[in-house]
Amino acid sequence: MGDLKLPSLDPTSDRPVFKQIADHLRAAIESKALTPGEKLPSESQLIGHYEVARMTVRHALQILQSEGLTVAQHGKGVFVRPRPPVRRLASDRFARQHREQGKAAFIAETEGVGAKPSVDSITIKEEKPSQDIALRLGLSDADRVVVRARRYLIDGHPVETATSYIPASIARNTRIAEPNSGPGGIYARLEELGHRLDHFTEEIRARMPLRDEARALRLAPGVPVFHLVRTAYDQAGRAVEVCDTVMSSDAYVLSYELPAQ
Repeated sequence: MGDLKLPSLDPTSDRPVFKQIADHLRAAIESKALTPGEKLPSESQLIGHYEVARMTVRHALQILQSEGLTVAQHGKGVFVRPRPPVRRLASDRFARQHREQGKAAFIAETEGVGAKPSVDSITIKEEKPSQDIALRLGLSDADRVVVRARRYLIDGHPVETATSYIPASIARNTRIAEPNSGPGGIYARLEELGHRLDHFTEEIRARMPLRDEARALRLAPGVPVFHLVRTAYDQAGRAVEVCDTVMSSDAYVLSYELPAQ
């Protein structure tokens, strides 16, 4: 097992053997004795070290995978999940300076950790909004929205899906309704259209992913998601966009600065 030193099993413990093995490997990951992207000892190595059955080792490895700590690669072995978390700074994410530099929020924060951002699976359509979206945007039954759905990737791995709803009266026949919305993203386009942004509200909850979400984000079993709904307001107090986002929880750290008064 190379330089990795794993403890021996405690025969006096009432904790099941497979959970003790999982505890040892988890501790090695958390202490960085096993680093992101590094391969764990093989099943045969763990069997030899602990003197247990193969199924016991497999149960231990399944625990780590269900916790989102490892990922199995067919024919290669089990590895510590390699993606470093992006620190999503609420106080800086939508700063106007990023838009003025031609960078959307996702690009700015991802480049900040030295990773490569990309976007795919962009679809655009116009439709009647759901009751919830209409309420958030202050729309009537007759109003429609432009819907922009996309998937965000870090170093080629999907980490987030986002669907924006913008009143069609604002977005129709503009670059917001085109696949490439241009430098700075749709917020830059909204401001060019006279909707200078004033503030955002966000609602966040953690939950287990739906099947389609797990597939789109290539989530390991047991990895939850952050479900975030954001509403953007212009300086006139009008809601100009609602963004429904699903984020892989093992790819992000959500960081907020809150006033004390």
